Amino acid sequence: MRLTRVFALPLFALLLTLPAAAQKPASADEAGIRAVLSKQAADWNRGDLDAFAAGYKNSPGILFIGSTVRRGYDGMIASYRKNYPNKSAMGVLTFTNVEVHPLDAHFATVIGNFHLERTSAGGGNAGGFYSLVLEKTSTGWKIILDHTTSTTH
Repeated sequence: MRLTRVFALPLFALLLTLPAAAQKPASADEAGIRAVLSKQAADWNRGDLDAFAAGYKNSPGILFIGSTVRRGYDGMIASYRKNYPNKSAMGVLTFTNVEVHPLDAHFATVIGNFHLERTSAGGGNAGGFYSLVLEKTSTGWKIILDHTTSTTH
């Protein structure tokens, strides 16, 4: 009976701290990553592809996975310009269900949903899922891998 009390008290104390630990505030890294995504959405919604693209690492080694695998920053910009030639085609971008998962001090993954609100003339609404890998660089967090899957056809 005494042995049970010895283990029960620390276990009870641990259980009391779990809700507080589960609701801990976001780390500075998580806040920085979320700021990148917020800025990207704002830049996109202004129709500024160059500013939006600044969220990606300017490197030939970055990867974009969708219906194909594409590599490189320059190709990414060219693809965005081709597929979203004007503000109507770009629509209004929102990110939801964003989850940031730090891997270490220099890398993190992010998953979530995207939605483009567009007119019929602009291509209609679009949405889906994304997963990102970000690297902490000297200029801040940058996307180095973008895997986006559309759920609208």
